[in-house]
Amino acid sequence: MNEMTRIEGGTPAATPIDLPAEAVTPAPSLRGRIAWILALPLLLAAVGLYLWLTSGKTVSTDNAQVAWHVVSVSPEISGHITDVFVTENQQVKAGDLLYRIDPAPYRIALMQIEGDYSARVADIGAKVSDVQLAQENFGRQKDLLARGFATRAAYDSARAALASAISGRSSAAADAQSARAMLGSSAAGGHPQIEAALAQREKAALDLRRTEIRAPIAGIVSQTDRLNPGAMATAMLPNASIVGGGAPWVEANFKETQLAKIRVGQSAEIEIDAIPGHNFKARVASIGAGTGSEFSLLPAQNATGNWVKVTQRVPVRFTFDEKVGQPLVAGWSAHVAVRVAN
Repeated sequence: MNEMTRIEGGTPAATPIDLPAEAVTPAPSLRGRIAWILALPLLLAAVGLYLWLTSGKTVSTDNAQVAWHVVSVSPEISGHITDVFVTENQQVKAGDLLYRIDPAPYRIALMQIEGDYSARVADIGAKVSDVQLAQENFGRQKDLLARGFATRAAYDSARAALASAISGRSSAAADAQSARAMLGSSAAGGHPQIEAALAQREKAALDLRRTEIRAPIAGIVSQTDRLNPGAMATAMLPNASIVGGGAPWVEANFKETQLAKIRVGQSAEIEIDAIPGHNFKARVASIGAGTGSEFSLLPAQNATGNWVKVTQRVPVRFTFDEKVGQPLVAGWSAHVAVRVAN
């Protein structure tokens, strides 16, 4: 039975029921509300001040890659590859022999030019002997004719043979002079024909030397799939590459709107994705003279009228201010932050 009390006038009143302590939520005090109202603007002001003080001091981009000098190796003559002296990813020094093209055709060409001289020199010796023999025969016929022991016809024949021998000797001497010019031993330097003959001999010797293809720079040999004995090497067609030659750098592509604050010589920090947790100290080495689209294979043409403005990017080169402790691979992605204000 519910216990009820009666108040004056006979009206019953309910007895108060005790509620659990956790069910009672005290209203926040006025002082706490005021503290929160005052603290929130101060916190926002502090955050804004921090952002204002720290913003504008750096310009950054993650459109950056590690770069090395890459030299394409191509022969200057054509021929079949006979020997290969390197393998993929092999370290080489400048001047190391990479592969050899069959030298036989070029050696034969040089021997033919040099051998032509020897043949012509021997020919002039024979012509000189012919002239001496014709002179002796003509002298005998002349003496016999004077004494009446030879006919006029025999005398005329001997004289004609002598003239023919002299003409042959002159022709052989001219051929020998031409052959001598091919060997560069002619004293009549400067004559167009002699210079042309000398150039032919030098070209034959140069082509023979070019059968040995050597490393133009020091670095790592790459893309050697086409270097196989028996394969055909075509002049001016690259068949290998060498990565290296000097120190690596980072090529970063900044938006054109970011370039206003970037200057050559400014310090920077570079983080390479393949080497997390380390920021390399670097410096702005140069700023590109044109955008990437300007130097593309097919530059954009905006003369049709349907032009859409696109923010362009300009390459900026960074060099490392510290020694990199491990080999860097060309093409690795990087993040670059340039300090544009102190």
